[in-house]
Amino acid sequence: MNKDFRQKAIDICQQKIDKKGEGVGLSFYAFFANKNTQPELLMDVATWWIQTHELDHFVKAVTIKKMLESGQ
Repeated sequence: MNKDFRQKAIDICQQKIDKKGEGVGLSFYAFFANKNTQPELLMDVATWWIQTHELDHFVKAVTIKKMLESGQ
């Protein structure tokens, strides 16, 4: 996952937390619009989420944010 997208994902996690609280869950689809305009990036993030970290479909935004901030 590239540095710019990682920061965008961190920002999206924080926005979700601010809006819905620390219990809010999200999937990697939360980082993308409903259009498949970046298929390679989508697959990169899906691989990070599903294969690398074996995460469930929905994970608490605070967990994902911490993972991204730590460079995982």
